[in-house]
This record gives sequence, C-alpha cells and structure tokens, in this order.
Amino acid sequence: MLKSEILSVLKTIPGDTAVAIQTLDDSAPILHNEHMPLIAASVIKLGVMLEAFRAFEEGALSKDEVFVIQEEDKMPSCGALTYMHEGLKATALDLVTLMIIVSDNTATNLLIDRLGIENINKTLRFYGLDEIILRRKLFDAKSAARGIQNTVTAAGVMKFYLLLMEEKLVSPAASREMLSILKNQRLKGKMPFFLSPMGIKTAHKTGEDDGTTHDTGVIFTNPACVAVFLSNNVSVPDFERFIQDASLALVK
Repeated sequence: MLKSEILSVLKTIPGDTAVAIQTLDDSAPILHNEHMPLIAASVIKLGVMLEAFRAFEEGALSKDEVFVIQEEDKMPSCGALTYMHEGLKATALDLVTLMIIVSDNTATNLLIDRLGIENINKTLRFYGLDEIILRRKLFDAKSAARGIQNTVTAAGVMKFYLLLMEEKLVSPAASREMLSILKNQRLKGKMPFFLSPMGIKTAHKTGEDDGTTHDTGVIFTNPACVAVFLSNNVSVPDFERFIQDASLALVK
C-alpha cells in the first residue's frame, strides 16, 4: 500500500471507519469521517490520563496516593490488576501507567471514581477536545444497555496528540511524561507491527471490543506523524491488517 492509497483502500472496508493523519510538517492531512463519533473502547483512557495529570499538576491528586485493590474493584479482560491478589497497593501514577501500557480496566475505573466523570470531560473541553466524551465507567452493563457509550472522533484524538507533541497539555513537563508513558505501550500488534522491527518508535493507545479495533498515536519518523485509526462494526482482523499496512505506508 502506498500513502496515496490509504483512503481508497479504507473505503473498501465494510463497517464504520474513521482516519485522521497529520505529519508534523504542516502537509495536508489524510482525513476520512474524521468528525464521526465512534464507540471509544480503551481510547477513552487518553482523557482519563489527561485529567489525572491535570490533578497531579494542581495538587488535587498526588502521584504517590495509594490505592488498595479490592476484589470488587477488579474488571474483566485487559490489564494485570484483575489477576493480582486482593489488597495489592498501587499508586495513582502506577494506575495511570497500567491503564495506558497494558490497557488495565481495573486501573481505569479506579481513576474515574477518584477523578470524576464531569471533571474529566471539563478538562477535555478546556483543551478543545470536546469530541472525546466519557459518559460511563468501563463494563457498566446497565448504562451500555441504555445506549450510553463513551465516544471519540478521529479529529478529536488527532488534536489530543498534536497538542501533546506541542507540549500544550497541562504543562510541558506533564506532556512529556504522558508521551513517555505512551511510548511504553505493550500492545504492539497494530501500528507498530511492521514499524518496531524497523526500529521506528511509536507512542500510542489502542482500543478493542466486539467488532471494534482502534490504534491511535505518534509515529516517530522525521518529521513525526500523528495517526488515528478508528473502527466500529468491522471485521477486526481485516481492519487491523489495514492499520498495519497504512502505518507502514506512512513511513515509506
């Protein structure tokens, strides 16, 4: 796949898809359904991380605040804490790190409880990221059954990463620390699939659910490139192969 073919290939993939790609040299972006709200899955964790760092910066939450993991806190699937013993202690910064690098759902809900949904959305709105919306905690089956979903758009997530790269989220130091956490992402089967063996670094956040697969982040070519790939109601293997091929095309 060539860079010029990304949109034409994307349009052949059934389902709800969105892409926003911006190279940091002010070249024309590659955009497809960039303002279409899609179910966020774990990409919503970017907003939780942002509010955590705002709270760290303003002293509303200490990075060293200790959370004791109880059995009722444990969420299914992604992450590590659900498999750890009850009573395990983790700091707030530990929770943020686990939430991003292994997409830990237990850590995410603990942080949402501590930070507050409205505070998270208020901070997103403050930075003009109002197309990233947290409406409920993860695995809230009752809310999901009523159609209440966390949503993102490709344009909104692209703006998040552009602001991060410009060191304009919370503070320059906080932006650098958030980017550092994203660089330690352990889930590498999508954007980094072909890039990691080539020695090309990424800082990114994935998302997965039934019929949903996302990858979003920064590819550290020269110049760097922000790339956001979102999908609902797709064949997950097909869209993940598209993400892999499109990411490779962006560095050629």
